[in-house]
Amino acid sequence: MDFKDQILQLATRVEKLLPQLKTEEATKNALIMPFIQVLGFDVFNPFEVNPEFIADIGIKKGEKVDYAIMKEGEPAILIECKHHLENLDPHNSQLFRYFHTTKAKFALLTNGLCYRFYTDLIERNKMDSTPFFEFIITEIKETEIAELKKFHKSYFDVDSITNTASELKYLNELKALLTRELASPSDQFVSFFTRQIYSGVLTVKIKDQFEPIIKRSFNLLITDAINERLKSALKQEKQIEAVEAGKIEGNLAADATTKIVTTADELEGFYIVKSLLRQAVDVKRIGYRDAQSYFVILLDDNNRKTVCRLYLGGSKDHICVLDEHKKEIRYELASLDDIYKYSDVLLTAVSRIEKLKVVPVE
Repeated sequence: MDFKDQILQLATRVEKLLPQLKTEEATKNALIMPFIQVLGFDVFNPFEVNPEFIADIGIKKGEKVDYAIMKEGEPAILIECKHHLENLDPHNSQLFRYFHTTKAKFALLTNGLCYRFYTDLIERNKMDSTPFFEFIITEIKETEIAELKKFHKSYFDVDSITNTASELKYLNELKALLTRELASPSDQFVSFFTRQIYSGVLTVKIKDQFEPIIKRSFNLLITDAINERLKSALKQEKQIEAVEAGKIEGNLAADATTKIVTTADELEGFYIVKSLLRQAVDVKRIGYRDAQSYFVILLDDNNRKTVCRLYLGGSKDHICVLDEHKKEIRYELASLDDIYKYSDVLLTAVSRIEKLKVVPVE
């Protein structure tokens, strides 16, 4: 099992364990120690992971950090743990005190759900007040897994991580800033973009007129980018699935004998639906059957697990899903690309199918 699979497996396990974790110690044992193990460190070897690491502060002796990940006999990462229901914000100062008393270059503050990595980008040997890398493990993204992998024992290199920490910190801060601005544009944000396309005086009324236009234009830009990514993934899938293409040719030949012709548009629609469903089910389970009047996309080659039907080639094209009473709900398609608009409808249909107890059909 590779690193990505291990992290995703841990994320799934975390959600199941949360209701049982009543104390900070339980959070450490059930969530944080397994996380450290996924990073490749032996939590039972004090030469790798030193629990209750002593970090004396001035005249205060016996100050302890929950864990210190060791490298060549010195702490490399200090880890401060909290209960999974506890807000991490108030505890930055506590870890801040520990940081400058050791040779550790990185500090990690976590409650088993949220992980915040700190270093000293602004002032040497003084921990920054904001993390350069942060994620929530139950919502972790592929890009975040790639960054986290740098902390794995096999790849851990202080200089390498430090060199990219500054860029990562400001990248994340800019992402957060843009997210806030797109949700609720500030006066400066609206003014900046309005000035690029409007030569008149920027009155309050003009800015009020442009604010929804700017929000909509960014939303359209994002939607277009997502659609392009989906189309690109679809093309790559077609190239990779040469074996499946052979099966499709066989289906076409068989269909010819029954006067059923699977059209290029139907196959294109199938691949679009398949690309949308891959986030919810294993793509190997997604298949199709062609009929004279419609083209059905289904799970497990089982008619009782119909995801949708495509009606293409008539006066108007449609995509249909079945409600709980097996009644068709139709959505008109101006083009095959319109299928992307019904991603949520298709995922809901899959969710309904997965909840049913269906007897397999041979």
